Amino acid sequence: MKKIFISILSIAALLTTTVSCSDQLEEINENPNQPELYNVTSFGLFNSATEALMTTTRDGFASGRMTLPWMQYSAQRNYTEEDRFQFRAGTNTSLFTNYYLTGVDFKTIIEINTDPVLKVNNAVYGNNTNQIAASRIMLSYIFLQLADAYGDVPYYSYGNQDPDFQAFQADEFIKPKFASQEKIYTDILKELKEAAESVVLTEPSVFTKGDNLFGTPAKLVKFANSLRLRVATRVKGVVPGAEAHILDAINKGVMESNDDTVGLTYQADDVNPSPMYRAFFLDNRTDFAMSNTFVDLLKGKTAGPLFGNVDPRLQKYASPITAAIEDIQAKTYSETDDLDQYVGMPYGLTSAQAESQLEGTSFWSYNVLKQDYTEILMEYAEVEFLLAEHYGWDNTHYQNGVTASLERWGVTPAKIATYVATLAPATQETVITQKYIALFMQPYEAFAEYRRTGYPNTLLQPGGTYELHNPIDGETTYTFVALNNLTRMPDRFTYPVNLQQLNGENVKAAAAAIGGDKLDTKLIWAKP
Repeated sequence: MKKIFISILSIAALLTTTVSCSDQLEEINENPNQPELYNVTSFGLFNSATEALMTTTRDGFASGRMTLPWMQYSAQRNYTEEDRFQFRAGTNTSLFTNYYLTGVDFKTIIEINTDPVLKVNNAVYGNNTNQIAASRIMLSYIFLQLADAYGDVPYYSYGNQDPDFQAFQADEFIKPKFASQEKIYTDILKELKEAAESVVLTEPSVFTKGDNLFGTPAKLVKFANSLRLRVATRVKGVVPGAEAHILDAINKGVMESNDDTVGLTYQADDVNPSPMYRAFFLDNRTDFAMSNTFVDLLKGKTAGPLFGNVDPRLQKYASPITAAIEDIQAKTYSETDDLDQYVGMPYGLTSAQAESQLEGTSFWSYNVLKQDYTEILMEYAEVEFLLAEHYGWDNTHYQNGVTASLERWGVTPAKIATYVATLAPATQETVITQKYIALFMQPYEAFAEYRRTGYPNTLLQPGGTYELHNPIDGETTYTFVALNNLTRMPDRFTYPVNLQQLNGENVKAAAAAIGGDKLDTKLIWAKP
């Protein structure tokens, strides 16, 4: 029986710990003295790993101070240097580390479902083959996030013994190599295909209890195929065989309705609430407001005839400026069609400038800042936008995607019909911009799509000017000045600083392979 080199208890500790301003990590080097795997329940491990994954990557630091403001879904009221691409080293280290911590747990589920003795014990929690498939799919999801963010990274594969895949093998590789992006994306596509095809559909559920993501094997398969469609679309023309994966994923069955959307719903209490609820109301980190660029896009002010109509998701995403923090927490405010009640915080100001803009700007709405918010891994609307792209910017799939997003956020049928009827026809710009709007609060995917396509073109770029909410020293506009000498949106995250000490030789080799460990180094699928 193999030893687990990172304890399960360390994951549980992460789940109950709030990250402070210093991004303090829990101790992860405690020796568990070889945990007793006979007492490990696979459903419990799967559930805790999923929660750890979403909580530590969608919180007020890893998401709130990196990709959410970078994609201008939000603008910070304080610490605006992070909006201008000067992220904290500790935030980056935590994000990178937590992806691998949760990956270890999913690998452990595979191990206890393949061990001759342990798989018998764990069969009571679900078909062994389906448990392995679910874990392979979640590992693919994790490594997709890592490769999309950093480029070459240490990689693990269940079904491929490539010597470059050295992650999660501490007994053999204390300092693992960084696999190439092409190898990682190629293997992710293979893993998703093989895992989906292995699922036993005649079983009533993936896990008999504790599975808060999938429920039925059929939903698991649709998620795997839909995720494969996402990956293959991203790397088509770059990774050989991607186009064939697009066709095969569609033929094998992708998401067909909002019921197929995969997300983690948090508890309706203060014990285990959603990450952003915790950040706002338990940690008093009310640093995030709606950005002016996003609010103006939803109002139809910045995209000309393409999006000239008021998007009814505005009232679902944002709170009125008259809603105080306590009103949002208790949902004691009312949505209104008075557009003057929705004002975005100017994005990209200096911290000194930001102070004058705080009054009269909109926070996120209760729909986002609620205890039982659902953090989305992938939703049906995105699949429809991917299908629209595959079929030559097809208008029907485009409208299906917009409609699905509006329905998921609770827009009334009358408003949906009015808005969809007045949409401009499907083009690359309209489809990807609508995908951006639908990916609100899913910033990592929006960040990847922006780098792949260059849309939306409504984002404020370094050197660009925009209106101020309130004048500063008589000025009514400001210029966005990025930090780190950037002249455009970042193209990736840099490798965490601590990796230089822990695995310096392989970090150096990876940096050379991708063209430099810099924020403006493009990944293999990025728009030139």
